[in-house]
Amino acid sequence: MTKKVKFMETILRDAHQSLIATRMSTEEMLPILKTLDEAGYESLEVWGGATFDASLRYLNEDPWERLRAIRKEVKNTKLQMLLRGQNLLGYKHYADDVVEAFIEKALANGIDTIRVFDALNDIRNLETAIKSIRKFGGHCQAAICYTTSEVHTVSYYVNLVKEMEELGAQSICIKDMAGILTPNNAYELIKALKDITALPIEVHTHATSGISEMTYLKSVEAGADIIDTAISPFAGGTSQPSTESMSIALEGIGYETGLNIEKLKEIADYFRPIKDKYLQNEVLNPKVLATEPNTLLYQVPGGMLSNLLSQMKEAHAEDKYEEVLREVPRVRADLGYPPLVTPMSQMVGTQAFMNVLNGERYKMIPKEIKDYVKGSYGQSPVPIAEEIRHKIIGEEKTLSGRPADLIKPEMEKYREELGDLAESTEDVLMYALFPQLAETYLKKRKDPFYDIPVQTVAVTM
Repeated sequence: MTKKVKFMETILRDAHQSLIATRMSTEEMLPILKTLDEAGYESLEVWGGATFDASLRYLNEDPWERLRAIRKEVKNTKLQMLLRGQNLLGYKHYADDVVEAFIEKALANGIDTIRVFDALNDIRNLETAIKSIRKFGGHCQAAICYTTSEVHTVSYYVNLVKEMEELGAQSICIKDMAGILTPNNAYELIKALKDITALPIEVHTHATSGISEMTYLKSVEAGADIIDTAISPFAGGTSQPSTESMSIALEGIGYETGLNIEKLKEIADYFRPIKDKYLQNEVLNPKVLATEPNTLLYQVPGGMLSNLLSQMKEAHAEDKYEEVLREVPRVRADLGYPPLVTPMSQMVGTQAFMNVLNGERYKMIPKEIKDYVKGSYGQSPVPIAEEIRHKIIGEEKTLSGRPADLIKPEMEKYREELGDLAESTEDVLMYALFPQLAETYLKKRKDPFYDIPVQTVAVTM
């Protein structure tokens, strides 16, 4: 029997997040949705990640409205989103009632599958999300954040997946956010996972380091069920491998993909001028399309590389780029080898930058790093050395329990703070995640001229 490999298309979320900082508008998406729905994908990734933040911050759009608009057009294909566990789509832990309310509304507004991960692979930070996804009838895909270190072995990931399945995961994603999963490691890991679970396995990688297509081929050979790809105009570089290319290659060696190549051509033709527009207005920097083998050496995700570059540019310290890249693995080792994924990638990168810029390690320490060392984000994969811990937080105590257990219910507080600006629970959740951005957006919705000063006109008789 021909083995079928399913595809998830990332064009409406991760592809444009990776290449153009999530700037594609809903208006640009709407005309092609019916064709995307007819192309034969297993699912479309349409929401989560930075879509919420960018919609409010840059596009003056309601992210909930985008989801509803997409769901209205996409009738047959599953809609998928990415969720940062107890962090939801923000950068801190939220109370359990906020997590539960957010998941209930995400599913009610059109999401079918929620891929949920924790930046530290701390299973305690996934408990509420996984239970809520199951409670409200969604498909729960639990993601392991793939990284390499002395502790991140095949047996580490096998044990993690066993725990995820016990908690209620219905499928597993190997989330390689940095593009560092090598073909051989992918093969070994998926073979080992297939021995201990019958859950479908999806593989997510980025093309940053130049090995992603080989990684997908070996993943499929090992038994991976689904791969994440991007339609060709928004493929490659810090995005995913090309949907059309992977489909043609896999079908050429005997796999079935279920994708309609004519529809894929139509979709690519539609997005080509959109890509050209973003190249011309310089939102798409050609640098993010380049192959970066240093990713494999320093384990630095593409998005983190571009973030570091902009930080160094602002500080007129571009000449220290290589030095900062070398410092990143050292800081990561000091902090117990956290996977470099949001928010840890930004935190580790900033600390490495500060260490190099100041010429002294840990002379300046961001609040987020102190909170992490205290245990506010969860448990580090490897215990942090006493010397480093003392250097960062001195005599302060560390937390040992689940961080969210210390947070009291918050939904009522947010409701009260927002008052009559909120017309729905969705508005309250928007405010919970991004208070300043949401307040500005909701005030403008109520009064488009609220932030324009009233001018006094002198009348002469």
